[in-house]
Order: sequence, then structure tokens, then C-alpha cells
Amino acid sequence: MKSLATRIAVASTLALALLASSLGPVYAQAFPSYDSGVQVQNLQNTPGSVTLKSYTEDGTEKIVVAADPIAANGSNTYFAATLPLGEGFKGSMVVSADVQVAAIANIITPGFTAAAAYLAASEGATSVQLPLLMKNNSGYNTWFAVQNTASTDATVDITYSDGLTINGVVIKPGASKTFYQSQENHPGDAQGRAVFSAIITSDQPIVAAVLEETSSLMLAYTGFTGGSTNPVMPLINYQPAIGYQTGVQIQNIGNVATNVTVTYTPAKDPVSGNPIGTTCTETLTIQNGKSETFALRAFAPGESPGENSTCADGVRFVGAAEVTGNSANQPLTVIVNQTTGIVAGAYGGFDPGSVTSKVVLPLIQDRRGADFQFWTGFNIMNVGNGNTTVTCSYTGSNFTQQATLAPGGVMNALQKDNIANGYAGSGTCTTNPPMSIVGVVNQLSQTNPTMDRLMVSEGANVD
Repeated sequence: MKSLATRIAVASTLALALLASSLGPVYAQAFPSYDSGVQVQNLQNTPGSVTLKSYTEDGTEKIVVAADPIAANGSNTYFAATLPLGEGFKGSMVVSADVQVAAIANIITPGFTAAAAYLAASEGATSVQLPLLMKNNSGYNTWFAVQNTASTDATVDITYSDGLTINGVVIKPGASKTFYQSQENHPGDAQGRAVFSAIITSDQPIVAAVLEETSSLMLAYTGFTGGSTNPVMPLINYQPAIGYQTGVQIQNIGNVATNVTVTYTPAKDPVSGNPIGTTCTETLTIQNGKSETFALRAFAPGESPGENSTCADGVRFVGAAEVTGNSANQPLTVIVNQTTGIVAGAYGGFDPGSVTSKVVLPLIQDRRGADFQFWTGFNIMNVGNGNTTVTCSYTGSNFTQQATLAPGGVMNALQKDNIANGYAGSGTCTTNPPMSIVGVVNQLSQTNPTMDRLMVSEGANVD
């Protein structure tokens, strides 16, 4: 079985299932237009070169960037004039290099009124899982793209957890097809609200990327190529004073129901050193082929219907989570959404058995861009079985950030006002002694607090 970590592994060839450039209105999409940016990080101590190939939905291939030099351990940003996709482009991309690389895609609207990010996939699989899809769910709808990573046509079938199926969709090599849940027959509850999941199967390797949208919010995540019995989530963010809440959608891709317990562990405040919340648990039953929402009710003020947790209601919590109970040992996939109602972002959970002692973060920023002042913050979680010191360094800078973590411990680090004004680069986090770690990064601009300028993506594990 391929693990959750497969989709974030690094390679010399990476797939991006969904990119757009000045894409105009489509009835099923929430925004009038979209643009894309790609950040590529060189993971080796030697310089190399990067080539970007785009594919329209009919399979037309174009070299967008040819053999562009990338410095040893450096990173390249492709956006606007340096990513000439062409007016109205919607499709997919393959990133290739003569060195090992990691990459993320940013999907934005003009003027950064809304934005999302997702991590490139290192390889396709014949089965891809999407834990969270929605239709008319409190204003949320989803759409996703499926990319064929093989050299021959792929025939794709989609099975949704609510019983709907779509069969026999043919996708050209390198190309992608887009599926809009608002146009599909998902009846939902009495108010028409539908929350469900999907499993995509294919006769050729594929990857997928999902966009979650309201009229003002955008979130994205990469599809999974397998599950874990004990996935971990390095960032849980509930801060009622500034509006943050987190929802964790866990999908059971096994064949029987299972009782799942999630344990939430607080991070330490980087200034005071005090825990940001208290350790607590939540338990729910997940039917096979279905998904359930964790964290959202557990931390909300007052007891919520169906809540089965020891978490303090309405009390600030910033930290991490892990599945510590899985009664039937079923494979699970996880998507984590964090939002204030004004900004929002998503990332995928990790299989602790398939990660490494080193995490790379392809895009780190400190007050980047005169008009937007983007900065980053991240959580690194120790998923090993012993204490370790995590040290994070940044390209082109002598600045480092460090924390000593017990098993299950989490490091919370902010780069704003710490590296250099206007900084844009990449980060690398290592451990001593070596212990498995995972990480997730928030990119945020607060120059206009009424717009969704939060982008969230996973760190990539490196051997």
C-alpha cells in the first residue's frame, strides 16, 4: 500500500494537477479568474536546471520554462512573466529537473483577494483518495482535477461516498480533467448541504488536486495515494480571539467501520514557553468508505451535538494532533482545514511510519512584496520515539530557529520580522539525534484583513 507520505516525497519529476492563468469565469467556479505560481526547491548541494511543461485538458504539451538554472540548495519562483502559461490556460504541469526537487503551486485570484496552495506529487498511483468534498455546505463547494502521469491514455472512474459514480473518463498523457461537485447529483441533507469523500481509480497512474471554495475563501489539497492507521497532523489552530478554528476530516478507506481517537497536543509559545492549550482527546466512529469531522466541535464553545471529547470548550489551542486509537486498524486519510471565515487554508495529514528526520519547506517568506508583505509560520512535529532538537535554517541567511521536542511535541515558529525584510527563499529542518518529523507551513498577508490571503502547504520529507 502506498502511504500518505508518497504524495509529498521528492523526486526529479513532479506533477501539478491544476494550474491556471487568467482563467475566465466558469459557472461552477467561485471566482471570476485565477492565476498560478510555482515554487521549486533544489534539495541537493549541487546546482541544476529546471524545466516546466504545461498540458491543456486536450493533452497539448508546451515547454513553458526550459532548463532554467537553480542554485545548489536554492529555490526558484515562477509567476506572471516567468510562468508564461498564456491567457485563459487551465490544465496541468510537469516539473522536471536534473537534481532532486520539491515544489508547491499557489492558486490565486488577481489582486490576491483569495489564494490557496498545494504540494506537487512525486508519482502517480492507480487509486487516489479525496477525504473532503462538498456541495452547498454553508457556502462551500469543491472541484478537483485528475492528472494522467503516464505516457498512454488513462481511463478514470470516480466513486463518491454518497453513492454517486462517474465512470470511463479518458484523460490524455500529462493532461488533466476537472470535476465540479456543484454540477453533480449530490442531494445532501434536508437543506441540500452535502459533505462526502471520493476514491478515484484508473488503469494508469494519476494524481489529483482539490479546491475548496466559497464566494470569498479558497483552500487546496493534494489527493492521497494510500492511508495510515495512525496519521498525524502537525497544525491544529483554535484561537477564538482572532477567529481561527480548525476542522479535521478523516476518511476511512478500509472495509469495516472503526472507532477513531484523536489526541491533541499543544505547542509551546515561542516567547513565554508556556503550552498553548491542554492535551485532550476526541473519539468518533467512522463507517467504511465514509468520513467524519474532528476538532471543529471539540474546541467550539459549549457542548455540540455528537461531541465526544475531553477538550476544553472555547479555550485557545495551537498545537498538533495524532490518531492514537483505531479500533479496527483501518487505513485512514486526513485533510485539515483552518479558517477565520475571512482567511482559510488546507493541508493533508501524514503517515508517521513513512516520513524522515529531515523536512524541506519550498517557500519561506518574511515581509515579501511591497504591496502584500507575505510572511510564513510553520509547525514541526516530532513523530519519533525519543527526544530530539529540531533546527531550521533558511537559504541565503544565517538565521536559524530551534526547539527541543519530546515524542509528539510540536515546534511553532514564525519568520515575520526574523529573517530579513523582503525575504523569499526556502527552509530546511533537521533533527539531532535523528527522529522522524513532519511539518506544515502557513503563508499569510495581513495588508488587507478582509481578503483571503492565507495559503497552507505541507513540508516535504527528504532522506
